[in-house]
Amino acid sequence: MNRPEPDPVTPGQESVWDYPRPAIAVATDAHIVIEHGGQRIVDTRSAVRVLETSHPPNYYIPPADIAEGVLRRAPGTSMCEWKGSAKYWDVVIGDDVLPRVGWSYPNPTPSFALLADFVAFYAAPFDACFVDGEKVVPQPGEFYGGWITSKVAGPFKGIPGSRFW
Repeated sequence: MNRPEPDPVTPGQESVWDYPRPAIAVATDAHIVIEHGGQRIVDTRSAVRVLETSHPPNYYIPPADIAEGVLRRAPGTSMCEWKGSAKYWDVVIGDDVLPRVGWSYPNPTPSFALLADFVAFYAAPFDACFVDGEKVVPQPGEFYGGWITSKVAGPFKGIPGSRFW
């Protein structure tokens, strides 16, 4: 495994290379907002961040802070070695369906109990996702769901050549 040279960290930033492996889940009061199709899908200050070496944070949202009626269970599951079995969610806004853009862990492992039934979302399919008012950049790579802001320094897993980091 060729670990890259971490990007310099500026004041107010944290390096994803200081995040632990295995990952951890931490409550956050950051203001998380997701907008799509002129509708606010998520608005919360009660999210949980998942932090893992080389990845920007993923944000898991409590169901009560997701707009009513926009989630529809999607087919399929996956397994995370640390969090357990995930299920997937479509977001439906009128006639617009964003397939498998969310995932959750109904019965996470004990270390990730904070995530139970919270839903994480990929940023790329939505019109805009924000952390504390800053529009996020989606983590590169089709598989990864991290949200990049100016408060995290990379480089980030998902860029070309990062497969074995």
